[in-house]
Amino acid sequence: MSSVQSDPTGELAAREQALTEEVTASFATASDPRTRELLQALVRHVHAFAREVRLSEREWQQAIAFLTRAGEITDDRRQEFILLSDVLGLSMQTVAINAPRDTRATEATVFGPFFVEQAPEVPFGGDIAEGVVGEPCWVAGRVTTVDGEPVPNARIEVWEADEDGFYDVQYRDNRTAGRACTHADAEGRYAFWSVRPAAYPIPDDGPVGDLMKAGGRSVYRPAHIHFMVTAPGCARLVTHVFTGGPHLDDDAVFGVKQSLIRELAEHPPGDGPGGRVLADRWWTLDFDIVLARADAEVAP
Repeated sequence: MSSVQSDPTGELAAREQALTEEVTASFATASDPRTRELLQALVRHVHAFAREVRLSEREWQQAIAFLTRAGEITDDRRQEFILLSDVLGLSMQTVAINAPRDTRATEATVFGPFFVEQAPEVPFGGDIAEGVVGEPCWVAGRVTTVDGEPVPNARIEVWEADEDGFYDVQYRDNRTAGRACTHADAEGRYAFWSVRPAAYPIPDDGPVGDLMKAGGRSVYRPAHIHFMVTAPGCARLVTHVFTGGPHLDDDAVFGVKQSLIRELAEHPPGDGPGGRVLADRWWTLDFDIVLARADAEVAP
């Protein structure tokens, strides 16, 4: 039964609206205008949600327990709240809101919960995948501005899962593997060895996994490599390169964009780039990166 049907005089609805207005007004004295705007909008929308679904006390308690579990499972190697933001599409919505207006730039996508600060430095053509299980993959490309000018010495941080779908932060021995920081050369070119990306499930042993099961949703992400690229005078770019395969159409975090999909090329055993000799098949992946200007306007 709707709130209107159960409240013919409108007295209950008026009481609920009065509470929303009271709480909203309580933040009117916030000294920072943006803080005031955020908090008042949050109150209005949270109250509107509770009123729309007629939130029960039991459901409210379940929500509090859910958030408590998310906090308890979060540590310096697992960020359950980012994962929650990802599966609700809030991360991608924030990316879209803050995307540069210049459509010539490489599209951004989600940051994800597996980034780690202070990744090891790897030289041009180095191997980021030492200690990671998977078929060798040579990843190379060029970093340019939207005007086609090379971006020398751009800082490129990369991280990816192994062929079993695990990031190093999920290993029990706490080793660092499958991630690194490298730099473009004077002509904006970059290259490194890694492993062929694989599709994998997001961590589903916590509250976010329970949410996905309750919603009847897939917990899988398509095969990809994460990139974060920074350079003076350019806007920071956080993106992926996707390499095809399953789950492009049902990515658990809504991060797939057609412009970021590339084809892997397969090679037989033999000589590879950088003087490496491969005993088994290996792959190459080309991914050029275009950076917007640091002062570029964001999309409306």
